[in-house]
Amino acid sequence: MEQVIRESNKTIYVEGNKLVKMFDESFKKSDILNEALNQARVEETGLNIPKLLEVCKIDGKWAIIMDYIKGETLQSLMDKHPEKMDEYLEMFVNLQIEVHSKKAPLLNKLWDKMNRKIDETTLDATTRYDLHTRLNTLPKHHKVCHGDFNPSNIIIGEDGKAYVIDWSHATQGNASADVARTYLLFNLKGEKELAEKYLNLFCKKTDTAKQYVQKWIPIVAASQSVKGKPEEREFLMNWVDVVDYQ
Repeated sequence: MEQVIRESNKTIYVEGNKLVKMFDESFKKSDILNEALNQARVEETGLNIPKLLEVCKIDGKWAIIMDYIKGETLQSLMDKHPEKMDEYLEMFVNLQIEVHSKKAPLLNKLWDKMNRKIDETTLDATTRYDLHTRLNTLPKHHKVCHGDFNPSNIIIGEDGKAYVIDWSHATQGNASADVARTYLLFNLKGEKELAEKYLNLFCKKTDTAKQYVQKWIPIVAASQSVKGKPEEREFLMNWVDVVDYQ
């Protein structure tokens, strides 16, 4: 097996036309099985994603085995060809809209996840109450939400097709929460201008009021802060403190 990526708590290998994602002991079995289940459920929607092949143990460690998609990430293409940024951003937003067009009724509900995450934060009771109240006023939808939609999770295959990978955070819910998450991910990388361009393009294409997405930002920032790195947590807390956007 050829090792491709080694992270602090998982290793990714390629074996022929299969990709093996192996987790260390710090991962809960339930989280690994949930990731595999998410992928299987999203696969059934017909979206272009790697097919799940097997969940097993290798050398005593849990592993998820799926199709290996040979190609290049959209992030890598954006870095190499900044002159094509508008074209790539258009593709990126169209893909996200396609994801949101799907339904997967058995996925975990985004609303439940956000409520739980707000409770898990270190925020004071008043702020948590405000966030819960805001969440309860927002419409509950049932669209497929990726939960970590960024250019690194899109592979442009050798066949020219775009594949969306890493469904560990997938839920069903309000698409604007998913958009708020992507917007924050661009900002976390210091790509503020790209974040604004992305948000404007998504809202234009879907005829969504920008203010509607912005209502989700404090909720999503709070949720993301729970497992975030210390330097990210401070940045995200600034977004939580912003009660309303103009």
